[in-house]
Amino acid sequence: MTNMKSRRPEPAEIEYKNMRFLIMDRPTDSTMDKFIEELHKKGAKDVVRVCEPTYKTEKLDAQGIRVIDCQFDDGNPPPGEVIEEWINLLKTRFKEEPGCCVAVHFVAGLGRAPVLVALALIECGMLYEDAVELIRQKRRGAINAKQLAFLEHYRPKSRLKQKGNGHKQCCVM
Repeated sequence: MTNMKSRRPEPAEIEYKNMRFLIMDRPTDSTMDKFIEELHKKGAKDVVRVCEPTYKTEKLDAQGIRVIDCQFDDGNPPPGEVIEEWINLLKTRFKEEPGCCVAVHFVAGLGRAPVLVALALIECGMLYEDAVELIRQKRRGAINAKQLAFLEHYRPKSRLKQKGNGHKQCCVM
């Protein structure tokens, strides 16, 4: 009989232009060292937690990894204030360090975290269908019907697109 933990999906790295995201399962205090090791491997200095706090952040803090809480209800799209906080974090982070990695997790990594990554991709100019497809290639079963409908009707403000100056567009401000 297989252990339930062995069935957890591997962290999924999503890359688009100069943005890199790591969609992960929620760590526990007992799995924190492995979680930190994975963050270091991908160069992630920020962890966005979209579920209720269930672990201590001291080890992350000691490693220079910042935890940002952007909680919202499971199975639902994010509220406006979470979207604003997420986009503002990405604008700052990718401007300071283009190509860096931002990790995002919730309980299993199939709904809330992929929706936030999809929003970032859409804000950077990707069609919602392409954003969902890219994420689902790496994270099978991601994004439920309610979240998909939200993404379909979401109207981006191009907040992660570089303002045109004749050069190839990328996602920095």
